Amino acid sequence: MVGRLPVLVPLSRLPGSRRYRLGHQADGACVFLDANGLCRIHAKFGEQAKPLACRIYPYAFHPAGRHLAVSLRFSCPSVVSNRGRAVGDQADEIKKLARDAVPAGVSRLPAPNITPKEQLDWPDFLRMRDALDAELAAAEAVHVKLRRALFWIDLVEQATFSKVRGDRLDEFLDLIRQTASAKIPADIDPTAQPGRSGRMQFRMLTAQYARKDTFADRRSGWRGRWKLLQAAVRFARGTGTVPPLQEVFREVPFAALEHPFGGLPAQAEEMFTRYLRVKIQGLHFCGRAYYGVPLVEGFRSLVLVYPCVMWLSRWLAAGRGRDVLQTEDVADALAIADHHHGYSPAFGQRSFRRRVRFLARLGDIEKLCMWYSR
Repeated sequence: MVGRLPVLVPLSRLPGSRRYRLGHQADGACVFLDANGLCRIHAKFGEQAKPLACRIYPYAFHPAGRHLAVSLRFSCPSVVSNRGRAVGDQADEIKKLARDAVPAGVSRLPAPNITPKEQLDWPDFLRMRDALDAELAAAEAVHVKLRRALFWIDLVEQATFSKVRGDRLDEFLDLIRQTASAKIPADIDPTAQPGRSGRMQFRMLTAQYARKDTFADRRSGWRGRWKLLQAAVRFARGTGTVPPLQEVFREVPFAALEHPFGGLPAQAEEMFTRYLRVKIQGLHFCGRAYYGVPLVEGFRSLVLVYPCVMWLSRWLAAGRGRDVLQTEDVADALAIADHHHGYSPAFGQRSFRRRVRFLARLGDIEKLCMWYSR
């Protein structure tokens, strides 16, 4: 215990849960932070005395065949703002952290599935990963790159790869990427509106990203659960004002967030491109790094982060008295969303995964990207 707060709390409310995380203060801050936001353990005993999870943060390590992929947590303000030393300049420290964090034998783990029925070995899986990264590295607007990637990922979902390996897989990926570029021009008009059902499901999904669950919330009992249920009903209806799910948000009309907000500022375009590429390169969107889901489903979930962050950015901007996005709105929204992505147990549950699949079947994922990019 630190004061009256527990050091560790279970990740799940289910009886017998054996997975834990560090406790939070009432405002969501780590239980070990002092009034100045500094770590008490680090100050008194040095960095090596801190829990492993704290020493690793904001890095994340995921198996990639005979190597490890390194990802970053954009819930860290320094990562969002691209401050500090470049990752390449920290290679020795990162390798040491990886040795401490990654169990032996990970090089023997198979690659994530491409779809529930299709799997490639690691070299070919990484070809698929590299094709996604190349798509997102293009000098186009984020919503255009995402729509093109979604187009050819849909084709990947329909393909079988028993005889498409190595150079033939490269040819296949080049062909479908060229087709996507031809079908989806850079100046495409972003006015296709998602359907009513899709927008309701999207609001419910975005509400999960907007929450900030703390130990105080867990102790609130039925009152806290009733409050969350009321908020969920309001998000499902999408009328009236948006219930603030944490202190940073203000009550604004749902309708106000459906008007154009001018799209991403140039600096935020770069920020979001970096975010997506870090997640792709670090394999932080599928397999063991993301609830065990196949590449196709995991990529769709990652794409949905974009309209979710755009919606949250609009909410923040409107609460700050503006109807045009600024980079700070996007940075704050991205940090809020990435706090959960790949880490909140709720995102691996069947209900969340069904919501992603439902939006994909409706064809609304790309429409959401376009609608909230206006």
